[in-house]
Amino acid sequence: MTDSQSFGEQIRTWRQRRRMSQLDLATEAGVSTRHLSFVETGRAAPSRDMVMNLAAQLDVPLRDQNALLAAAGFAPRYSARPIDHPDLSAARAAVDAVLKGHAPNPALAVDRAWNLIAANDVAFKLMGAVAPHLLAPPANVLRVSLHPEGLAPLILNPYEWRAHVFARLERQIAVSADAALIALLDELRAYPAPGPRPAPMREIPVLTPLKLKTPAGVLSLFSVTSVFGMPQDVTLDELAIESFFPADAESAALLAAF
Repeated sequence: MTDSQSFGEQIRTWRQRRRMSQLDLATEAGVSTRHLSFVETGRAAPSRDMVMNLAAQLDVPLRDQNALLAAAGFAPRYSARPIDHPDLSAARAAVDAVLKGHAPNPALAVDRAWNLIAANDVAFKLMGAVAPHLLAPPANVLRVSLHPEGLAPLILNPYEWRAHVFARLERQIAVSADAALIALLDELRAYPAPGPRPAPMREIPVLTPLKLKTPAGVLSLFSVTSVFGMPQDVTLDELAIESFFPADAESAALLAAF
């Protein structure tokens, strides 16, 4: 998706990305297929209400809804305040409370490009061996996890973890076609392979853990992702909290002693 695309081109791109036909989208939006076709080809100009209606049916993220409005000749609807803006103070307090309250387990908050917004003390401790240049803002947590100077040398199941990271990025890209995510995935895939590939697992685990070597022992962790409900700001719409939990009793005891 580019800013140079017309409104109709952007709607067609989103519709195809969602695997919807013109008839599907027209039916969901309550408009005629003929009118939607005219909008997509530029023969008809949409109203502001129609822009928002189509965006809602296509589940378009707030940042991209702003782009649709601009392409149709309307002012953006959603602000993109920095996380420390006074208007977001309640949301930032909630993020800080979740991160702090998750101790002794690690947790961090990221934007849609996986850049670090905040983390609790446990997460920072686990990143203690990471090269300082990788933690310089904006630190990207996926880069930190897979870079040879990041956590990669400490990960005991690197092929499983790389596959997990790549799959998550691929799903995001399939939904959004975000150029920054595409570039990030290309970068991560270019990192050196982490040694011999292990033999296929006989049984597929319920969750893919991150197995991390630490001075105190091996941590086995899985994560749960949390997002804000019904955000009305681009920053909050794109913010996610990754909360890590111990995958076994040994890891729980190790974290409790951190």
